[in-house]
Amino acid sequence: MPKAWIAGCSGLALTADERAFFADERPWGFILFGRNVSEPAQLRDLVAELTEAGARDTVPILVDQEGGRVQRLRPPLAPRYPPSMTVGRVHERDGEEAGLRAAWLQGRLLGHDLRDGYGINVDCLPCLDVAFPGTHSVIGDRAYSNDPAVVAALGRAAADGLMASGVLPVMKHLPGHGRTDADSHLELPRVRATRAELEAVDFPPFRALRDLPAGMTAHLLFEALDALRPTTLSPSTIGEIIRGELGFDGLLMSDDMSMKALDGDMGDLTAAAISAGCDLALHCNGDMAEMAKVAASVPELTGRAAERAERALDVIRRGATPGSIDEERREFEGLLALVA
Repeated sequence: MPKAWIAGCSGLALTADERAFFADERPWGFILFGRNVSEPAQLRDLVAELTEAGARDTVPILVDQEGGRVQRLRPPLAPRYPPSMTVGRVHERDGEEAGLRAAWLQGRLLGHDLRDGYGINVDCLPCLDVAFPGTHSVIGDRAYSNDPAVVAALGRAAADGLMASGVLPVMKHLPGHGRTDADSHLELPRVRATRAELEAVDFPPFRALRDLPAGMTAHLLFEALDALRPTTLSPSTIGEIIRGELGFDGLLMSDDMSMKALDGDMGDLTAAAISAGCDLALHCNGDMAEMAKVAASVPELTGRAAERAERALDVIRRGATPGSIDEERREFEGLLALVA
């Protein structure tokens, strides 16, 4: 039985220490970053190693492959894709039908590249954060739009496209990262918006996509929701807002526990995230000492968390729906050419 965490690894192949550690500590899945990618054969070999280390029929292999700045696989490993905001511009300029089709096709093609090319079966997309005039560049053009209804519609289409390629989407960053004026990789952002403002703008995309199988928390402190703890560590924000008001009952993972927004002992932080209501703790940097603390602080994946994880894995198990990837790629390029 896996434990309630997702692990990174340090390099282009697993070390002997990592293989032994993962066999003992049984992460639910693994996540890849640029440091893990060099060329196609190496990446396929690493994914195979991680799948073997997971020792289960379906082992989740995650990556952040959004397009734009956040694209871990770049040419020649995968085509370059535009950021989500460019898809939003298709919607704005050429209408709803074109925008939704572009979003679906981007998800479909991203998923195909990942799963068919390398065996990667989870993409941390769509980004459902609403853009604001002062949105920090850590989100920036990763947002589809400043209109919550457009964000929801395009996010839904992108998620459906990923699932059409047999790839599990992970929506982020619950309950909304768009208002931040700081980079949560470096410090803890504080959001001073009122509850009414959050309910009117930030929450609606997540509420609209509450039936998606997986989501990721934001390392943000919302003063109107919990003045002391960021979302990832907040039982009230997770329980009353994410699970309650937004109605999300899918698999909930933390954002990366090694980000500087969270301050404290890694083991204590991980235990607090699980206690607050995260089903899984995500740890990305591959540091063995930190991973040991994470693994020691999470339980086995049981109960409701295990049920949610199984529902999420069903997306992967169903596999891809048939289609002509070459034709879909040409269609996508034609739609995007209109806003280039």
